[in-house]
Amino acid sequence: MLKLAIIGTGWISRAFIDAALSTEKYELTAVYSRRLSSAEDFTRDFDNVKLFDNLDNFFQDDFDLVYIASPNSLHFAHAQLALKNKKNVIVEKPAFSNPTELAEIIKTAEEKNVLIFEAARNIHEKSFTTIKNFLDDKTITGADFTYAKYSSKMKALLAGDIPNTFSAKFSGGALADLGVYALYAAAYLFGKSNRALYQGIILNSGVDINGVGCLEYDNFNLALKTGKNLTSNLPSEIYTTDGTLTLDGINAVSSAVFETFDGQVIELDVSALENPMAEEAWDFAEILLDPTSEKNMKEYEELLHLAQIVANTSFEMRKNAGIKFEADKND
Repeated sequence: MLKLAIIGTGWISRAFIDAALSTEKYELTAVYSRRLSSAEDFTRDFDNVKLFDNLDNFFQDDFDLVYIASPNSLHFAHAQLALKNKKNVIVEKPAFSNPTELAEIIKTAEEKNVLIFEAARNIHEKSFTTIKNFLDDKTITGADFTYAKYSSKMKALLAGDIPNTFSAKFSGGALADLGVYALYAAAYLFGKSNRALYQGIILNSGVDINGVGCLEYDNFNLALKTGKNLTSNLPSEIYTTDGTLTLDGINAVSSAVFETFDGQVIELDVSALENPMAEEAWDFAEILLDPTSEKNMKEYEELLHLAQIVANTSFEMRKNAGIKFEADKND
């Protein structure tokens, strides 16, 4: 059983806790919040959870891993402190502001002999394994990945405020928060692109509110669309020399249908769990509970490799669009 601690008391932290507990491989033991009252409200449904409003005291507690869901720009500092205290770390996507931060985190984790994961839930779905296996013998000719969802923070933005999710100070924007799903799907299915381009609609705060991108591979291009001031109901598609695979989403897949050019329809055996974070929680636990097995170490290295591809691709796209986070000072 893994002793789980939490930084951040938003809805995403509660969703991860519920997912983790559903695997019966975790127990919630500690929660940190800047305001103790927030931690108290957050843990009303749980027993025997220690509450902290001091990070140093929090990291002295006896737990195995910490799930970090603080604002994006704070992930790096929180993860570094956790690793230096020899805690395993799961960081909600986007894990870090740029590739430099990720490289430093990986180095620290190796030095402290602990593990670091980015919680990019879509690639942990069995649906994505099914899709990847289905495409193995196909020749890809293109792809179109879309994920855009109207943000709950739009009302504040339109009122003149700058919520964290729309702030360069907090490493926000549509590409960072939502486009990351498409980038992970692309990296998992197709590997690293040769070139990555992005054109965003840039706010006065310096980040994108929506945008379109292109990942260039050897023999095909992948179009990417994302946004936080609109909701798209478009499916995502992967084109092959045999036909088109249509996915009902790229952030989570509950339907995948392949139609050949002669009209044959193949429905892939995919489904989505009630809690979309359950499969990633299970995968993390499998590795953490037996970190020395050859199989688990191979899977861990593959996850790190994907995280590096996504971090580098996202950074390249931001540079192309002229988006600079405050955390990019030395990049």
